[in-house]
Amino acid sequence: MPWGWENCGIGSHNALLQQSNFGAFLGMNEVDLVGRSIYNAAVWYYNHCLGQLPVVMVTEDEDAIREYGGETEGVFVISFKNYLDNFWPDLKAVHELCDSILQSRRERESESQENNGKEYPEHLPLEVLEAGIKSGRYIQGVLNVNKHRAQMEAFVRLQGASNKETDLQSDILIHGTKARNRAIHGDVVAVELLPQHEWKGRAAALCENDTEEKAPGETSSEPMPTGRVVGIIQKNWRDYVVTFPSKEESQSQGKNAQKILVTPWDYRIPKIRINTQQAEALQNCRVVVRIDSWESTSVYPNGHFVRVLGRIGDLEVETAAIVVENSISVAPFSEAQMCEMPFNTSNNPWKVNPEEELKRIDLRDTHLVFSIDPKGCEDVDDALSIRALANGNLELGVHIADVTHFVPRNSYTDIEARARAVTYYFADRRYDMLPSILSADLCSLLSRVDRYAVSVMWELDKNSYEILRVWYNRTIIRSSYKLVYEVAQGLLDGDLSVAADILELKELDERTRQQKLEELIWAIGKLTDVARHVRAKRDSCGALELEGVEVRVQLDDKKNIHDLIPKQPLEVHETVAECMILANHWVAKIIWENFPHHALLRQHPPPRQEFFSELLECASAKGFSIDTRSNKALAESLDKADDPLDPIVNKLLRSMATQAMSNALYFSTGSHPEEEFHHYGLALDKYTHFTSPIRRYADVVVHRLLMAATLKDTKIDVTRNLFSNKDLEELCKHINTRNRAAQQAQKQSTELFQCMYFKDKVPETDERCIVDGVIYSIRTNGVLVFVPRYGIKGAAYLKNKEGLVISCQSDGSCVWKPGSLHHCQNRIISTTVDGESVTLTLFDHITVKISVQTSRCHPDTIKLEIIRNTPYRSAATELYQKNSHIMKTDLIKEVTRSAEEAQLVQEKNRVEVIREEYEEYCQTKGVNLYQLLEEIRELALLDVSGGNRT
Repeated sequence: MPWGWENCGIGSHNALLQQSNFGAFLGMNEVDLVGRSIYNAAVWYYNHCLGQLPVVMVTEDEDAIREYGGETEGVFVISFKNYLDNFWPDLKAVHELCDSILQSRRERESESQENNGKEYPEHLPLEVLEAGIKSGRYIQGVLNVNKHRAQMEAFVRLQGASNKETDLQSDILIHGTKARNRAIHGDVVAVELLPQHEWKGRAAALCENDTEEKAPGETSSEPMPTGRVVGIIQKNWRDYVVTFPSKEESQSQGKNAQKILVTPWDYRIPKIRINTQQAEALQNCRVVVRIDSWESTSVYPNGHFVRVLGRIGDLEVETAAIVVENSISVAPFSEAQMCEMPFNTSNNPWKVNPEEELKRIDLRDTHLVFSIDPKGCEDVDDALSIRALANGNLELGVHIADVTHFVPRNSYTDIEARARAVTYYFADRRYDMLPSILSADLCSLLSRVDRYAVSVMWELDKNSYEILRVWYNRTIIRSSYKLVYEVAQGLLDGDLSVAADILELKELDERTRQQKLEELIWAIGKLTDVARHVRAKRDSCGALELEGVEVRVQLDDKKNIHDLIPKQPLEVHETVAECMILANHWVAKIIWENFPHHALLRQHPPPRQEFFSELLECASAKGFSIDTRSNKALAESLDKADDPLDPIVNKLLRSMATQAMSNALYFSTGSHPEEEFHHYGLALDKYTHFTSPIRRYADVVVHRLLMAATLKDTKIDVTRNLFSNKDLEELCKHINTRNRAAQQAQKQSTELFQCMYFKDKVPETDERCIVDGVIYSIRTNGVLVFVPRYGIKGAAYLKNKEGLVISCQSDGSCVWKPGSLHHCQNRIISTTVDGESVTLTLFDHITVKISVQTSRCHPDTIKLEIIRNTPYRSAATELYQKNSHIMKTDLIKEVTRSAEEAQLVQEKNRVEVIREEYEEYCQTKGVNLYQLLEEIRELALLDVSGGNRT
């Protein structure tokens, strides 16, 4: 109940409601001017009473509720239903009467709209839209509906070359469903901008039903370009997972039971009307439907039934819903595709072909090759090697599975892989791009078996690790070890006990085992040393260290959820990643040099400055200044924004920077100027994907480009396997779409398992549901909270559905009381009618309770509830924060310090040689004193603070 309502006198308050109620119902729905007059009268009455008596205006006009609800403190604009819920909770008959009246009214309005009047304006013809876009009158973009405020907000992301000529530097806001004009999330639309005085700001509330409340003197968010959809250029209609209405909802939809409104699984999609006689039988099922049409006279699109997925809540059904929603192909590979596959059975094992052996460089007996991957990884598409050469230099190798040897261009398998584009990784399963005989066997670089590979090898200077030469070739390798990250990190840290987990060492005698272990430890240590220096070089150019929330679902033998574990940062992750980045960079350079007009590269555009607003505000709340003018400035600012007392602060700031980034995209070099090739996040002028051809079709294309670039002296015309610029650009668009779907599906699968983990727990008694949370964003009616223990981000409301606000007791525990909220830039204040107040500020640690918000129609979601305004401490929390504090910045500091020491030792040795020669010959040779002093001066200018690192 809003602040002060229980203090209102029943008689006078009731009389006022009756007077204003009649006016509100008639005026607000018929003449907006009358509605505004009624509201002004309510404000006058409130001021006349000196703010001592709150005034309530009752209306069924949702626009009026949104517009006036938070305009004046003490004047409340609510619906008739909410009024009854707050003032007459015991009058069941009144509730039923209200529901009946409102339902009848909605049915009459719906019938009137569909039969008599036009609900939406007609779409403009396609030729008019295209001409308008070329002239600049209309703007082309993709419609993105806000899933938290699906009925109110959508944004159009600019698209197309014509938009570069406009002055717009932000998305276009589409306010309300009418302005969308039958466009659905994902449609490519044409938008007409409204006059600037009609522009609106983004909503700051957490959900659809909450009105915006502002503190005295607080202004709403800055108005942004606002427009309306005038036509659809490309529809995004596809299969949608829906839920049929319950029995009660079906009865309320009208007399014709065959016409049913079904609710999509995705909040962003409107209800769909279908004709069916199976509604009652399918009430508890997830069903797939497809949209067929959407008349301008109808509020809802029309569709048809496709198939049944199964019962709501079942793991396989909910997973199938994710598959359908992301248009993922999970059909078995066809007989034609499987006929192209090689055999590898116990009776007929696969062997290296003698003819192929003559074409490749054989590394099986000369190189210590090993892979480092997550636990349970089956599709091992990369391996590493490093060794000392006879001249003392080092040779670094990155070896990638040679998928193209088994998948010729335009074969059945290649066409299917091109359509799937990526392997889709879910929390408990994966859907492969290639048949398992390749992805988990013959193309997987497993240990102690011969495999075909494409290798990139560098000769590195033994001291500076500078690259002296590079070569590319097809090879034959035999990986010696299949390591997991945790074991490799243990060896790197000197923990020899992890050697017991290395299967390849178990069958050896003690002496051989010790020798092999020493070789492996040296290789991992040297690889890490090289990776540190390569990373430090990229850091000096502005490479960013960003932060994402990655959660691993730990399952037992029966696939029951045992735990949710956020990914812990290990230096060996960086080691492997840095080697892969190096290989991708060098491959990008050579394929572009040889095919400047149709090479497949990966670009990462600079982020739009407007997206950094939340990051800047949050950093400012902690006293940090973030410079976003370039990737180097951003990297240095993030390194300095470190609270030594709370490592989570830097983690969250980096996460916000990650959210502000543009998406990296594949492209054909013939369709973009060279200045757009740059990869902003990695600080590289050219970049591609080469290192994962088992799970990304883009890498398959790059392998073919690389072979065509490096094997030109052979008799084989490998260029016939390449795409033209036009075909490659179309393929890149398809791969980009599938890549986004894979990321979304992985996120939805993780959220599904998070909900399943907590669903069977009693939040009030299970200690796993009470955790520490950190506030990272403030909204008008609550806060956004990050839970480090489980890697969960979610909303915590400070005002509940009854209108009560949160209040904290002397012991820190929280209860709900009547009152109001005041939202400021970096804090939110909850004040009760008794005068008690609690302030929550950005980066405050609070104790939250985790539960699950269930839904028949939509996916279950995690619900966070603040139960104390003090931090929650446990052994798990302390351990996580301790691990989080091992920042990569410290590693770079150590690398820089080691590099300095190495250079000083080198200079000292050189000085000793000079001194000996001077004593013998009374003169110096080679390095003169001036050069020596210059090098020492440059050494003194080295930044050892880690400021150039991200």
